Amino acid sequence: MTIPTLLLTAILITVTLALTAADLHADQPAPPSPTLADRVHATLPHHVGAAVLVIDHGKIIFQQTYGLADVENQAPVTPQTNFRIASITKQFTATAIMLLVEDGKLSLDDTLDKFFPAFPDYGQHITVRQVLNHRSGLPDYEDLIPENTTLQVHDLDVLQLILDTDAPLFQPGTNYSYSNTGYTLLGLIVEQVANQPFHQFLKTRIFNPVGMDQTNMFVHGLNAVPNRAFGHDHNNDHNNAQWTRHDQSLTSAVRGDGGIYSSLNDLAKWINALDNQQLLSEQSTLQMFTPVETDDKNIGYGFGWRIDTYQNEYRVHHNGGTQGFSLCLQRFPNRNAAVIILFNNNVEGGMTPIGNRVADLLLFQQ
Repeated sequence: MTIPTLLLTAILITVTLALTAADLHADQPAPPSPTLADRVHATLPHHVGAAVLVIDHGKIIFQQTYGLADVENQAPVTPQTNFRIASITKQFTATAIMLLVEDGKLSLDDTLDKFFPAFPDYGQHITVRQVLNHRSGLPDYEDLIPENTTLQVHDLDVLQLILDTDAPLFQPGTNYSYSNTGYTLLGLIVEQVANQPFHQFLKTRIFNPVGMDQTNMFVHGLNAVPNRAFGHDHNNDHNNAQWTRHDQSLTSAVRGDGGIYSSLNDLAKWINALDNQQLLSEQSTLQMFTPVETDDKNIGYGFGWRIDTYQNEYRVHHNGGTQGFSLCLQRFPNRNAAVIILFNNNVEGGMTPIGNRVADLLLFQQ
């Protein structure tokens, strides 16, 4: 039996077209695999700007910036961009206290009435050590600010709010309650004992020796923030999503609990200084990282650091969050490793899970 000419012609045309299509497909390059920077970016939440740095065994293994430091000027985030690091400031405040302890000018067992004679009677029972690890019972000043306040609150305003209180939240030393008030008072103590403005003490005793040349404790009118990232908020107007500046709050001028601005580059220097005990003695370092119980049985608190384990690795870490900024710093001292993540907008769900995802990807290969 012979195949009709028309049918044979149709078969030949079909086969030819199929082979041609296969050849064309073969000539097309495969879609590019996502880069490591893309994979890290996929772990991050929606943001206006971000900076990520990961250290392992003392070496930077990943550093990448994304997005904008300021939408108004369309300035990109760079490794030199300074973010307000919020409560990550507390570890610097704690270090300042420990430097004064090493200088012999201060004792961890000193009580608040020594520095603030007008303090309510309960200040006689609150030690510097208890303030450092949030076991002081000091009420949070944010809860004490009068409802109609419109001017920014400063450190001395915080002190006055506390001087007007009658009792602590609990007997000092018997419980844990995270207190921004305590770290604000610690900054004032540094100023008093060192006889030097707090921001200047930090610069001369911590930032300059470590080489953190662009980092500062911002005080309006006294210094400036170079390469500054501005905080932002995400507005949704008729489904047109836009980022707008949302940078300062009533408490942005308070210093010891959250007033430092720093960058990816400078925070990497800070991690290196900690790993090499560049500033504090071994004994002081041990005290700083000795945990007390907190309201989470899985997490302890030292002096300005949370302490736990992650992926079976000893970890010291702290998050920061203030109007327009969300940040995460995790250290794994036993392997000289760290994860730093900085956003200039608020994120939902907390920073620890974000830090964990980046650590899983780059340190633990999960």
